[in-house]
Amino acid sequence: MAFIGSLLAAAAAGTITVFSLYGPSFQSRLRFTQFEINGVASAMSLALYIPVPLIGYMCDRTGPSSIALISAALLGGGYGLAAGLYHKGDVALGGLGRNDPVIFPFMVFAFVLIGAGTACVYVASVTTCAKNFSKGKYRGLMLVAPIATLGFSGVLVSQVASRILYEKHADGSRGEFSVFYFFVFLSVTLTFVGLFGTFTLRVIDEDELINEAVEELERSGLLEGSEIFRRRSTTSGYGIASTGEDPEDGGIGNPTKDDDEDNDALKKTWLLNAETRRFLSDHTMWWFALGFWLIIGPGEAFINNFGTVIGTLHTPHISESVTTPATHVSIIAATNTVARLVVGSLSDFASPKPQSAHPQGGLHLSSAPAGQRLTISRITMIIVAGIIISLGTLILATGAMQEHGDRFWTVSSLIGAGYGGLFSLMPIIVTIIWGVENFGTNFGIVALFPAIGSTMWGLIYSAVYEAGANNSDPSTHSEDDTFCYGTKCYSLTFWAMTGSIWVGCGMILWAWKGRNGWAQRGVVI
Repeated sequence: MAFIGSLLAAAAAGTITVFSLYGPSFQSRLRFTQFEINGVASAMSLALYIPVPLIGYMCDRTGPSSIALISAALLGGGYGLAAGLYHKGDVALGGLGRNDPVIFPFMVFAFVLIGAGTACVYVASVTTCAKNFSKGKYRGLMLVAPIATLGFSGVLVSQVASRILYEKHADGSRGEFSVFYFFVFLSVTLTFVGLFGTFTLRVIDEDELINEAVEELERSGLLEGSEIFRRRSTTSGYGIASTGEDPEDGGIGNPTKDDDEDNDALKKTWLLNAETRRFLSDHTMWWFALGFWLIIGPGEAFINNFGTVIGTLHTPHISESVTTPATHVSIIAATNTVARLVVGSLSDFASPKPQSAHPQGGLHLSSAPAGQRLTISRITMIIVAGIIISLGTLILATGAMQEHGDRFWTVSSLIGAGYGGLFSLMPIIVTIIWGVENFGTNFGIVALFPAIGSTMWGLIYSAVYEAGANNSDPSTHSEDDTFCYGTKCYSLTFWAMTGSIWVGCGMILWAWKGRNGWAQRGVVI
């Protein structure tokens, strides 16, 4: 049931990927400017990533079920508030003039709740699978399963919602996609999923996992400097107290003495805190996290804004739409899902396999299996994923898609595939190098960086877009029009994104092959 709960929770988290499905409606129906749309998207992204270290910390220490309960309240309330605000603004506007300025700040708040709720349900899902399948032969696939479900749910949501949830004209005929009905649907559904996860998301045999990690890290010498292990050195083993035990230890020097339950909790806290300090003091983590930030930021910004990018490809005089955001939400979700499954399979079957599920410290801890056939490093795969994203941004930067919206699927496919591969490999790499015991915290720290990248590139895109709209030919738009047309709306942004991705790939390569990097330390990755 824990695995089923994880998949449902991941599917709930995947609903956040369809922002571009209703983003254009904020512009056309609520008259939000591009800056305001990106303000909503950026608030959602910040709330999605910034709390993740805290959420991961809580998940490691209190369990994923409590986090799932929090997600039910946040997602249900967030989408419910967004539905009410959208309906109020749409009715008040009536398709004309400027919307009530009060709508925007409250909509930002609603999407802050949505982002935070999605972070909760996603971290709970991934942490459950990472810890429950840490010893399995196919732990890469098991970890990727909820991540792939997240991507696949975007396909289902975008296609089903765009076909079922629509407005009706006075004569009963079908109208446009109904954002209001969509938000109401998500509010009810995600509340149920969060409550279901409260009863199903559990880490099986967590005490055994902690005990094994303590023993292995003690043998490796990685925690020699900690007070607990200096005290433990005065004992001959678990449960055997030395005659010279300091009474002030209160049993701390012997985690199984007296109250086993209290000492197990204390031992877990010691281990998790020690692993957090070790993680933060590892310079390769910072190279990896910064590189991830430079690569994932452009991908996040594209996914949040491709709906308006599509609108720039043709002049407003062309009445027939050659493509729609819903189509590309599905393309991105499909390629995203396939890439995640492929990457998970390659990680299990074609990459080097460490001998332990606990943190790697060097050659004395793990090594590549003898006689193993040619393998593909997971770092090679994550760099390839970054390059694939850069190909999509490069195509847009050159203007090759202008007046060719029917070919936009190539960009969506490239960025969707690269994005999926990147997000699948990041947690796999974190578990393999730094172990699974403190996965929620470690994963949360690295996942914080995309928030900065997404916000930064969203603002850059908005600035370029607004500048292009202000400099457009007056004959192509009305005085109150906030739309932009042509390569001037996006080309410069995507040139900069391409360069950012290449720099990020170089930083991850340095963490692997640079001074005192993973290769020199004998880390099997």
